[in-house]
Amino acid sequence: MKKTIVLGASTNPERYSFIATVRLKNAGFEVVPVGISDGEIEGLKILVGHPAIENVDTVTLYIGSKNQPSYYDYILSLKPNRVIFNPGTENPNFYTILTKNNIAYLEACTLVMLSVNAF
Repeated sequence: MKKTIVLGASTNPERYSFIATVRLKNAGFEVVPVGISDGEIEGLKILVGHPAIENVDTVTLYIGSKNQPSYYDYILSLKPNRVIFNPGTENPNFYTILTKNNIAYLEACTLVMLSVNAF
């Protein structure tokens, strides 16, 4: 299954990044939660910082645009096929960078995409 990084992962079950991690896992995707704090989401260890991860298909963002610049180089280094900008994470400046690096992006909601089998 496609490897997906949930960037901005949180151990708070009320956060959309937590819910997305659980739903992606339950849908059979290989999920790698990456956040700013150690923790676990249903047995998946949250990786902290900018961990090296190979064979990434999708990065789904749960980090607001003002906090994204420190992740630009990291996301580019992962060489994902696509980046999903969930509601509240839209960032036209980053869209330009991704386009120049031949990385697809979309403004969408991971949870909705999963619910209609469009992920």
